[in-house]
Amino acid sequence: MKSLPVLLLVPAIFLAGCGDKKSNPPAATNAASSGSSVLTAPVDYLDAVARAKITAEKTVDTVSLNNAIQMFSVEKGRYPKSLDELVTEKVIPRLPAAPYGMKLVYDPATGTAKVVKE
Repeated sequence: MKSLPVLLLVPAIFLAGCGDKKSNPPAATNAASSGSSVLTAPVDYLDAVARAKITAEKTVDTVSLNNAIQMFSVEKGRYPKSLDELVTEKVIPRLPAAPYGMKLVYDPATGTAKVVKE
């Protein structure tokens, strides 16, 4: 008699697990489905490397400039009027060159420098 509930429970669990489920197809993880092909993979890679290099240069340049601006502010009690003042006051030896197609923009009111597209 005890085996009767077990015999009824096993088919009920089986039928509950066999329902029609609406599932999303798995996300594509290979590059071929995202529009690139094996033939363009080297070009895509080099393009990604070039973009990463520009991003890294922008980050390093702005971080070093903003640190120099803060050092100037601590010494003089004000932000520099221009980035050239950092060089004339010998806080930095020279202004870093902006990456190709970019320029340095300085806001003397907030004391922040950033790199933007020309």
